[in-house]
Amino acid sequence: MKLLLLEDNQKLNETITKRLNLKGYSVDAFTDGMHAYNNIDEGYNCFILDINVPNLDGVNLLKRIREFYNDVPVIIISASVELDIIKEAYDFGCNDYLKKPFFIDELEIKIDKLCNISNDIIYFDTQCYFDFKSSIISCNQQEQRLTKKERLLLNLFLSHKNRLVTFDNIQNYVWEGSMASLESIRSLIRRLRKLLPKEYIQTIVDTGYIFKTT
Repeated sequence: MKLLLLEDNQKLNETITKRLNLKGYSVDAFTDGMHAYNNIDEGYNCFILDINVPNLDGVNLLKRIREFYNDVPVIIISASVELDIIKEAYDFGCNDYLKKPFFIDELEIKIDKLCNISNDIIYFDTQCYFDFKSSIISCNQQEQRLTKKERLLLNLFLSHKNRLVTFDNIQNYVWEGSMASLESIRSLIRRLRKLLPKEYIQTIVDTGYIFKTT
C-alpha cells in the first residue's frame, strides 16, 4: 500500500514513516503542503495530513484532493482543538481525525481500518471471523455480539496479529486515553477469551499480549 504523509515536524515525520515502512507500506513523506499537492496524483491508497504546515495547509490540501479523488481515505492529524477547523476538515471529506499527541499505534490502527481493509469481515481462522460492521464474532457458526470494549480490543488485536500489544496500547485504544487498571484490562481479556474457541490470546508476562493466528 502506498501512502502520502504530510507532517512538518521532522522528527514525527521520520518516526511515522519508519513505523509504516516496517509494516511494509510505501510512504512518500512531505513537510510542505505545496510539495505534497504537486504529488497527489502518484497513485496513493491513503493520505495522512497535518493541518498547520507551510505554504498549503492540510485542510486546503484535503479540499484539493477531494476535487480529484472521492474515495481515497484521508486522515487528519493535528494539535488543533478548534471545533470550526475540525468541522471544516470533515465537511471537506476527511475520514478520520487524530489529535496530537498520539501513539503511533493509534495511527496504524486507523490506517489499517480505513485504508487497508477492503471489507468489514476479517478472518483470523478458517472457522472464525469478525464482522466490524455488526460487532459480531462468529466461530464454528456460533455468533456472539461484542460489547464496545470487546470490539475495540479485538480490533486492536486483529490490526496487530502475531505482534505484541502492550498494556499501554490497550489502555490508550480501548479506554480511549482514559486510565484503566491492570485488573480492568485483564478482566476484559478474560471476557474476550471466553468468546473464542481457541487460545488465540497469549500472555506476555508484565508486558501485554499477542493474538496468535496461523
